[in-house]
Amino acid sequence: MEDLVNHPPHYNSSGIECIDAMKAMAEGAEVKPHASYCWQNAFKYLWRWPYKNGLEDLKKCRWYLEKLIDELENN
Repeated sequence: MEDLVNHPPHYNSSGIECIDAMKAMAEGAEVKPHASYCWQNAFKYLWRWPYKNGLEDLKKCRWYLEKLIDELENN
């Protein structure tokens, strides 16, 4: 039986969970909190797109990535 709360399959591909990959990628990065939020959300949607919502998740990824770019350009 799948554990959709603790280990959803769309975040657990190839033997590594998305949250663990996000933790590793952010380790040591000097990124402001809101920029980090946008960065990690973009990553999350990019990670899961082939396993959950397809094109919709890619569009969500793009939305967060554009927010991150806007924030970096304006600060």
